[in-house]
Amino acid sequence: MSNTAINPAEETALVTGATGFIGRHLIARLIRLGWEVHVVVRADSHLPDSAEFSQLIKHTHDGTTEGMISLVGEAKPNVVFHLASLFIAQHMPKDVAPLVLSNVLFGTQLLEAMRFNGVCQFVNAGTSWQHYNNEDYNPACLYAATKQAFEDTVAYYTEATSIKAVTLQLFDTYGPNDPRSKLFHLLSEIAKSKEMLAMSPGEQLIDLVYIDDVIDAFLCAREVLATFRSGHRVYAVSSGQPLPLREVIAIYEKVLGITLRIDWGKRRYRPREVMIPWNRGLPLAGWHPKVSLAKGIQRAVG
Repeated sequence: MSNTAINPAEETALVTGATGFIGRHLIARLIRLGWEVHVVVRADSHLPDSAEFSQLIKHTHDGTTEGMISLVGEAKPNVVFHLASLFIAQHMPKDVAPLVLSNVLFGTQLLEAMRFNGVCQFVNAGTSWQHYNNEDYNPACLYAATKQAFEDTVAYYTEATSIKAVTLQLFDTYGPNDPRSKLFHLLSEIAKSKEMLAMSPGEQLIDLVYIDDVIDAFLCAREVLATFRSGHRVYAVSSGQPLPLREVIAIYEKVLGITLRIDWGKRRYRPREVMIPWNRGLPLAGWHPKVSLAKGIQRAVG
C-alpha cells in the first residue's frame, strides 16, 4: 500500500456494476469506510435493500453519451470504479450486440464523461481470460475480446487526456451470498439435491480469490493511482495458487464434511477451456490475498 494519506470523509466514488456480486461488496465497504458513493444504474436495475445501500446516491443512465456526461457532472467523483460488464462464456449471435454495448460502448461513454468533467482517476475491472494459453493477449472468448477492446480504449484516454487508470485483471472470485451460476453455487445445489453432477475430467487449474481480498485490491488500486501522474497500468489479482478443479472440489467436500456425487469425465472440456491460468501478470504493489481457499469456502457457505 502507498504512503499517500487518503481521508475517506473527503472521498467521492462513482461505481458502475452496483448490482453485481463484486460491485455490491465494493459499495458496502466504501460506505462503511465513510465514502460518499454514487452509482450508475439502468432504469430497470434493483439495488439491494440494506442500510448501507440506502446511503448511496443513484444516477440512472439513459444510454446516451450526453446523459452520462450529465450524471458524472452531478456526482463529481474523485475516482470512478468501473465494474459493470456482461459475461458470457460461449456467445450466440444474439449476444454480440449486448456484449459490445455493455463492455465497450458503456465504458467509453463513461471515459468521455470523465474527460468532459475533468475527472481523472479510473479503476477498471478486467479479466484474466484475456490471456488464453498464458499468452500476452489471446482472448478465451468474445467476452474477453470485448474487455481487451475496452482496455485499448482506456489506453487512448490516458494518453490523450488527463485521465490516469489502473485495470485489475480478475481471476475467479467467490464469497458468501453469490448469486452467480459459478462453481460453488453449483456444488451447493447438488449437495442439497444429492443428484449426480456430470463434470469434465477436472484437470484444469482454477485460480480463486475470496471477495474480501478482491475488494482490498480495488482499494489498493485507488491508492496506487495517487502515486503516478499519468498512464494506464494493468495488474493481476491472483491467488498465486491455482489448483486443479478436482482438488478444489476435494477441499470443498472436506470443509463441509460431505461427499458429492460427481461423474468425472462425463462432459468434454468446452471450446478454448482455460487449462492454465495466466501467471505472468504484474502484481499489485501493497496487495496480497489473505484468505485461504479452505477458509474462504467456510465463510462462503457458513
